Amino acid sequence: MPQAEFFMKRILQAASVLALSAGVFASTNALAQDAAHAPVKNIVLVHGAWVDGSGWKPVYDILTKDGYHVTLVQEPLTSFDADVTATKRVLDLQDGPTILVGHSYGGSVITEAGVDPHVAGLVYVAAHAPNVGEDEGALGKKTPSFLAKQTGAVEKTADGYTYLNPAVFPKDFAADLPLKQAQFESHSQILTAAQVFTTPLTAAAWTTKPSWGIVAGDDKIINPDLERWYYERAHSHMTVIPGASHSVYESRPKQVAAVIEDAAKHAVQ
Repeated sequence: MPQAEFFMKRILQAASVLALSAGVFASTNALAQDAAHAPVKNIVLVHGAWVDGSGWKPVYDILTKDGYHVTLVQEPLTSFDADVTATKRVLDLQDGPTILVGHSYGGSVITEAGVDPHVAGLVYVAAHAPNVGEDEGALGKKTPSFLAKQTGAVEKTADGYTYLNPAVFPKDFAADLPLKQAQFESHSQILTAAQVFTTPLTAAAWTTKPSWGIVAGDDKIINPDLERWYYERAHSHMTVIPGASHSVYESRPKQVAAVIEDAAKHAVQ
């Protein structure tokens, strides 16, 4: 074979290898980009004060039916630190990016725990979202709720645990739930340490991670104006559900689940 022809053949072979390598690299890069933009499949739900995780069942049923892996945190409600630790313990069990969802006081918990690297986005459901150094008790006094103006609505035990007076629970906490369900919840409350409401936060995940917020339009536990203020400050994607009580996650599960799924689809961009 003439030397010129030999070198030409080698050049063509090298070009072919380079083209194949470039194609493989481009394909791998495209797959990596698709994976980076894939919807988040893990959801962790955090309840608020005086209730437990069972109230999330209507939302849980919708999310699991739609293919999401959903885990609930059962907070001890004995201290803010204990509740954050319980949430981080569940986050450690997740196998990938996770949407962390908090209701009411659970919003403070996810704000602190949400700096965990598993968390891709936050969803606040009629929830508090303090900043570093703030606590929800002080912020609530600046924008008082209907509950805060009621004498004797919040009771306190001798050892510093709080609960909502069962006589006012149905109309204040769960006005849009069936009365018997609301009455049952009023008598199955998890007594909550008063200190959880006045513990200043040391981290605020919403300052670095995308967030979504739901305003319960007829919330009597947290002033809806305070919820709006929180979400506007955090630049959250805000949804207002008119007429919804503080129990919006139970009474309007389809709308709440839709917001959570929107977060799962768009948190990783």
